[in-house]
Amino acid sequence: MQPAGAKPPGRLLDGSFLRFLPAPLREPRRAWLAILTGWLLSLLGSVALAAIVGTVAPDLAKPDFNGIKGMTALFLIVIFSPLIESLIMGGILVMLLRFLSPAAAILSSALLWGAAHSLGALSWGFTIWWPFLIFSTLFVVWRQNGFWAGVGVAAAAHVGFVDDVVVDECRRVNEFDD
Repeated sequence: MQPAGAKPPGRLLDGSFLRFLPAPLREPRRAWLAILTGWLLSLLGSVALAAIVGTVAPDLAKPDFNGIKGMTALFLIVIFSPLIESLIMGGILVMLLRFLSPAAAILSSALLWGAAHSLGALSWGFTIWWPFLIFSTLFVVWRQNGFWAGVGVAAAAHVGFVDDVVVDECRRVNEFDD
């Protein structure tokens, strides 16, 4: 329910540098389509960036998940981390939106998450900023329907992204063997 005189949720970012993003990411209309589009764009973008980084700087450190194994790894990497990161991201974006335009807040959030992931592995930071640009966009757009709508849609795309990228990598190095 909207308060009297409140502007209904609508498409964002049309007048910004993020207008190149597909409409389902910029309008809070169909969550399933926003999640699917966000998942696909995050996956394709990060795979392309990882290929570029791997070609240009093949010796950069890569993420290391060797410390956790089995179902603990599955839970922590695929469920817990994306949910916690989405909550933290939402809080950061709420603060950034007090001082910046939506597009500037989204870009700032993506760069902050890239920097944070670079602390674990530099190559990770260079590739992860793109998915966080998408997740941040989803949060800002869907926050028009409430904080938890923003977190939910962003987290759903994030969990799907992590599932495809990280679980495949963990399986590749046999980290799920008990």
